[in-house]
Amino acid sequence: MAENDINLDDYASADIAKRVEAAGIKKANLPFWSVVLLSILAGSFIAMGCIFFILVTFDSNLPSGITRLIGGLVFCIGLILVVVAGAELFTGNNLIVMGVASKVVRFSQLLKNWSIVYVGNFIGSMAVVLLMYYTNIWKTGSFGYAAKAVIIAAGKVNLTFVEGLTRGILCNALVCLAIWMCFGSRQIISKIAAIIFPITAFIALGFEHSIANMFYLPFGIIMKRNPQVIEAVLKTSPDLNLSNLTVYGSLGNIFSVTLGNIIGGAVMVGLIYWIIIVLPQKRSNKGK
Repeated sequence: MAENDINLDDYASADIAKRVEAAGIKKANLPFWSVVLLSILAGSFIAMGCIFFILVTFDSNLPSGITRLIGGLVFCIGLILVVVAGAELFTGNNLIVMGVASKVVRFSQLLKNWSIVYVGNFIGSMAVVLLMYYTNIWKTGSFGYAAKAVIIAAGKVNLTFVEGLTRGILCNALVCLAIWMCFGSRQIISKIAAIIFPITAFIALGFEHSIANMFYLPFGIIMKRNPQVIEAVLKTSPDLNLSNLTVYGSLGNIFSVTLGNIIGGAVMVGLIYWIIIVLPQKRSNKGK
């Protein structure tokens, strides 16, 4: 290939692993305030996906599967913004574990990054919760929009620990696979294509994303305080258990889902691919 030719071929798996490790090193060494601001952006981007999801699903008369499919498609805007515009998302940063396994990132750096990004994602999510409240968009459809938000949040806090854990594992396995495929893409349109199917799948299947829940749960708690919203909820879901939709109930969900996300992203994707791709290369290099 000539020096000035444009290479449109996607990266091979071995190259993807190298790029993920290089990105992990870069993320682990970002300045503190860069990490903070980028993580706040990521939290707000994912929250925008949640807002979009509620809008297109709250009054749908389509079959449940089709509604979930459409909702999953529009939710993709969250991760597309994170990847294309650039931001620090906790669930995607689970892949930094590959750098730790290769000893190019210290475990302390990993924990520091995860901690800052997790808190920053929460701040970004809460900022959108507050902004959405003052837009009054939640009154759309005779409070049907807000009712849908409450129903979603209540469904999450009523999950058992094991349900939250396993749904979190499967969710972030798909999210990190989407990120992995993005590292194999050279063009923006290819990155978007890599994101759409895994993210649509995890939303449609009802898996749990800890950062998305940082929007859904606080927003649902706030909407629950409005009598007109509760009236709208009872029209469609009269048997819905709202007693667990509290700060305490939300913390239980966030804990189980976050733990699951770490297992699904860091272990099932990051470490597994490190064992499959990187470890044999290291052993081969030692043998030379």
